[in-house]
Amino acid sequence: MPLVVPGINSGGDSAQAKWMNKLMGKKLGEQTDETSFARHELPKEHRVIEPGSMVTQDMNPNRLNVHLADDGTVKKVDFK
Repeated sequence: MPLVVPGINSGGDSAQAKWMNKLMGKKLGEQTDETSFARHELPKEHRVIEPGSMVTQDMNPNRLNVHLADDGTVKKVDFK
């Protein structure tokens, strides 16, 4: 699981940093706990990007993109 230290390597107080702190190293599931995050708690505008999946290149700065690693854990989040 990647080490994320709030405010040091997470980018501060931006929306992206807040979501990174919530999601990094966790798997998406039905409930939120130490190792998973409930999908229904993601913002309305989001997409989950699995390894090797095709995505559109349209820019939407309000959409949270959740990038997954091969093992299903969150490895990156961004707003694009």
